[in-house]
Amino acid sequence: MDDIPNVMRGLQLTGHGGLDKLVLRDDIPVPVPGPRDVLIKISAAGVNNTDINTRIGWYSKSNGDSEDAGWAGNPIQLPRIQGADVCGKVVAVGEQVDTSLLNERVLVEPCILEAGGKVLDQPWYFGSECDGGFAEYTVVAARHAHKINSKLSDIELASFPCSYSTAENLLTRAEVGAKDVVLVTGASGGVGSAVVQLAKARRAQVIGVTSPSKADRIMDLGADRTLARDASLVQELGNGTVDVVIDLVAGKQWPDLLNVLRPFGRYAVSGAIAGPFVELDVRTLYLKDLSLFGCTVLDEVVFPNLIKRIEAGEVSPVVAKTFSLTQIPEAQQLFETKQHVGKFVIDISDDG
Repeated sequence: MDDIPNVMRGLQLTGHGGLDKLVLRDDIPVPVPGPRDVLIKISAAGVNNTDINTRIGWYSKSNGDSEDAGWAGNPIQLPRIQGADVCGKVVAVGEQVDTSLLNERVLVEPCILEAGGKVLDQPWYFGSECDGGFAEYTVVAARHAHKINSKLSDIELASFPCSYSTAENLLTRAEVGAKDVVLVTGASGGVGSAVVQLAKARRAQVIGVTSPSKADRIMDLGADRTLARDASLVQELGNGTVDVVIDLVAGKQWPDLLNVLRPFGRYAVSGAIAGPFVELDVRTLYLKDLSLFGCTVLDEVVFPNLIKRIEAGEVSPVVAKTFSLTQIPEAQQLFETKQHVGKFVIDISDDG
């Protein structure tokens, strides 16, 4: 590690609240890898809903109380470097790590099952329970640094880890296959646009819910049909016409997501951007023999399968805009307007 600096530049979350809680520093100690870790020089990192949710305390069920403001219902140790999507190069390895990883380009698996040389009792989220990618360097257990062989740029690759692994996990848990009709809400977002592509890679028929202004873009990604966000799903599709619902939105329209499912249909969810509280008619659930899946922790096969799909060219990056490290507050503000399709990516190599 002789050529690695002692301090680095990074953006720290210092508390729960507004954009003033994001502080840029250039004197953060460069992390030192443990025996089973790798040190990654970060080239690019994606922006996600979870960055904003964590900052504002959205995950808290007690009005933003810091005691349960983490995505897993635990307190966040502050200051924290956020950023769950990381592409970079391994520049140092721990004594128990195969040196063949040195100088390899890697993507970081955002669902962390090992840290500090120990298997965790409860999974961590990269950039939440441990420091993430909004800095020049990061440390992660070697098992979570996946080599990637691709002609795509680092910026493009950084659009994949969080959104696409979440999407692949949703589809894996719901066992989506070639005969399925899949309805995805929030189809223009990072996860939603990934679901469209990955469901089509499984040869499913895909219906995306999005705003009319983004419909053509979602069709270009492979959707067979789009519906407006304010459309009546039952009127447009009919009761019992969909095999799988992939939901990233929840909110007031939620009951119809179950109404359009066929008997033995599957509902998988990993977001609630339209509101976390919904009305459930339990009769719909049991009379139709529906299966409901809450999806956060990645199944073991998900990230390796995603790497294979990227390398095979089965999915394409959707980068809406790039920003420098100094522009993360601006990126978060723009992100919340929901006017984009795909991902915002931070170019860590750009001093801004």
